[in-house]
Amino acid sequence: MLRPGARRSADLESAVRGIDKCRRGEWAEGLGLLAEAVSSPLRGSIPGLTYSYLGYGIAHREGRLQEGLTLCRHALKLEIFEPDNYVNLARTQLLARDRAAAVRTVREGLRVDRLNEDLLALKATLGVRRGPMLKFLPRKHPLNRALGRLRHGWLKAFR
Repeated sequence: MLRPGARRSADLESAVRGIDKCRRGEWAEGLGLLAEAVSSPLRGSIPGLTYSYLGYGIAHREGRLQEGLTLCRHALKLEIFEPDNYVNLARTQLLARDRAAAVRTVREGLRVDRLNEDLLALKATLGVRRGPMLKFLPRKHPLNRALGRLRHGWLKAFR
């Protein structure tokens, strides 16, 4: 029988190896290791990033979107300053077709780490809109729409 400390280090080892496998794209093996770490009775010692990768993995590979979102949000509660948690939550939100939530998540993640390459790539992919020209008017106001079209045409002409 394993000592409790030995079991804790084995769970941590499974979590770290699982995260590494997922980062390399070996999702089948990685998800197995992450599930093993999370199902342990001593799971309190594993990093929150484990839940993040497990959440995105089961949403991406198995289509279990709600469970994936729940796990990603849990990971963010455990480790709010881990940029990968924001990346995985935003990707899972995109899988769930919630673009607005993904944009908010990317924005929050960039407040934590403004130079994170994955978050910047997601931001570029999402095509975050510019703010309205006249901030005191709603975005859909005819004046904002007309000025926005002018700005778009002007910027396009000088690219």
